Amino acid sequence: MKAVAIAAMIGAIGLSACVETTVGQGSSGGNVSAATSTSPPAVSAGDPAIQRYNRVVARMEPIAEKACQRRVRAGVNCDFNIVLNTDPRQPSNAYQSLDRNGRPVLTFTVAILKEMQNDHEVAFVLGHEAAHHIAGHLGQMRETATLGAVLGGGLAVLLGGGQSAVEIGADLGGTVGARAYSKDHELEADALGARITHDAGYDPVKGAAFFQRIPDPGNRFLGSHPPNAERIATVHRAAASF
Repeated sequence: MKAVAIAAMIGAIGLSACVETTVGQGSSGGNVSAATSTSPPAVSAGDPAIQRYNRVVARMEPIAEKACQRRVRAGVNCDFNIVLNTDPRQPSNAYQSLDRNGRPVLTFTVAILKEMQNDHEVAFVLGHEAAHHIAGHLGQMRETATLGAVLGGGLAVLLGGGQSAVEIGADLGGTVGARAYSKDHELEADALGARITHDAGYDPVKGAAFFQRIPDPGNRFLGSHPPNAERIATVHRAAASF
């Protein structure tokens, strides 16, 4: 089994939040004063969506960092870097990742900000993405994907498959492994994200109303996200306990 093939597949794993889309690179950190893309400017400081983003980030970031510091083990980086991808070609999405130094990065695209109707929705999505990091979901996905890739490739070897069969088995095993707990991770992040949103003074129930306006992934086999109705119900249950 080629280690390179597995490493490439593992490196492609990421956490996308509310919308299942492919997100590109290229983002600008901090408050936005102008677009940084080479395309025509997509945003300006006077854009209501950008003003909402800046306002919510300023209020949510210290609350999310405190929640992280209370819940994670010593040595885990809780210094969130919240960035906006200003490329107008990127689809609606928000996701959590780590930079090369292990610092958690929460990225929004302009498109998703344009779809949000109030501060509560921006705050909830930000809290949800922060919760992914606090709960260690990215590392867990990589571990299960690695195990799945090894088992899938190993099974192909036992069945007498050639190199191509081994690589296909590794890819399939990695996909199954990565998605084995992804729906549970999303619901866990919804519940913890609701708590963070509430602690910052926003209403997570109003924030979760965003799910009513986006495509419903349903309950697909090996789907990465649970049905929207289940996510909304999770937030309602969490909010009732505050």
